Amino acid sequence: MYELERRAIFSKKWLLTTHQIRLPNPGDWLRYQVAGFDFVIAKDRTGVINAFHNVCRHRAFPVVTSDGGNNSILACKYHNWSYALNGKLTKAPSYQDIESFDKSQNSLFPIHVHIDTNGFIWVNMEASEKPTTAWEDDYKNIDKQDRFKVYNFDDYQFDHMWQMEGEYNWKLLGDNYNECYHCPTTHPDIPTVADLSAYAVVTENSYVQHLGRPTPEQIAKGFNVAATFYFPNASMNVSPHFFFIQRFIPKSPDTSIMYYEVFRNKTSSDEDFQVISDIYKRIMSEDKQLCASAHKNIQAGVFINGQLHPKMEQGPLFFQKLVRDVVTDHHKEEKKAGKEIWPARQRLPGDAKASEQDLDFCSSVDCGSLKKEGLEW
Repeated sequence: MYELERRAIFSKKWLLTTHQIRLPNPGDWLRYQVAGFDFVIAKDRTGVINAFHNVCRHRAFPVVTSDGGNNSILACKYHNWSYALNGKLTKAPSYQDIESFDKSQNSLFPIHVHIDTNGFIWVNMEASEKPTTAWEDDYKNIDKQDRFKVYNFDDYQFDHMWQMEGEYNWKLLGDNYNECYHCPTTHPDIPTVADLSAYAVVTENSYVQHLGRPTPEQIAKGFNVAATFYFPNASMNVSPHFFFIQRFIPKSPDTSIMYYEVFRNKTSSDEDFQVISDIYKRIMSEDKQLCASAHKNIQAGVFINGQLHPKMEQGPLFFQKLVRDVVTDHHKEEKKAGKEIWPARQRLPGDAKASEQDLDFCSSVDCGSLKKEGLEW
C-alpha cells in the first residue's frame, strides 16, 4: 500500500512545502524529502523560483547533499556534472567531444511550482508538461480565506525548524491533526489557544479549515490561531506572533517524520514568541506519542477499524475518504494499463528503445511475482 500511495498521492498531488521568505536571494536553495522523493527548491539568478529532483542526469547521484545553501552552480560530486539554479546543465566533463550529446536535453528533472497569493511554495512532481490536477482544482481561494486577511506574511521571518521521527504511519498523523475530540483528554495546553466549545471543521476540495471562536483574552495575548490542513500531508497554523508549516513525511510504511518550519513575526517580543512556540511543541510531542501507541496496536493484527463520530471526527472521515478515493482511482488505472504507473518518473525520448524494453521486462517480472489478488496484472 505504501508504494501505491507513493505513486497515487505523492507523485501527483500538490504538496505545500515552504514560504518564499526562505529564499530571499538569487542562488538560495533548499532540499526537501518526502516519501522517498528527494528534491530541491531554488531561486535562480533572474529571481524565479524553480524546483527539480535531486537526481543528476548522468548516473542518478544526488546533486546536493546538505539541507540548503547559496550557490551559482550546483555540481554533482560523482562526475562533476554541473547545473544552474534553473536546472539547466552547464557542464558535463568530456561530453563536449560526443557529437550526439545534447546539453539542452539533460537538465535536471523539473518539478511543477505554484506560489500562492501569500507567498507559499507548492510543488507537484508529475512529470507531464501540465499536472493532471491544477492547483486551483484542489485549493482555489484557500490562500484568500477571510482568516488570513488580518495578516501580512511579509511581516514574518524564518526563525527555526525542528522535527520528530517516530514509528507510525503518516496517515495516523493526518487523522490525529484533523480532529480535536482528543484535545481535552491529551492536550492540557489547548484551552490556552482555543475555545473547544466553539471548535468545528469545514471540509472542501482538498483541505480542512479548523475554526474556533477565540476569547478576548486569547486575542489580547495573540493566541488566536487560524489552522488549515492541506491534503495530503501538510498543515499551517497562523497567529499574530508566528506561523508554522507542519509536514507529515513518510519514510516507510511504519516510520514518519513530523517536520516543522517556524516563522516569527518581526514585531513579537522574545517572550510572546517563546510562550506560544513552546505550547505547540508540547502539543505536537503529545500527538507523537498518541500516534506511536495507536500504530503499535494496529500492527498487532487485532484492530481493523472503529466507528468515528460524524461531527467530532468529521476531519478524519474526510481525510480518509480523500486517501481512499485517490489510491483506488490510481489502482484502477494501473489494472487497466497492466502495469504500475509512476507519474513522477522520467519520460524517455522516443528513440530510447533499449531503455523502454528494459523497463517492460522488469515490469513483467515484478508484476508476475505478485500473487495477491488484485495486484497481479
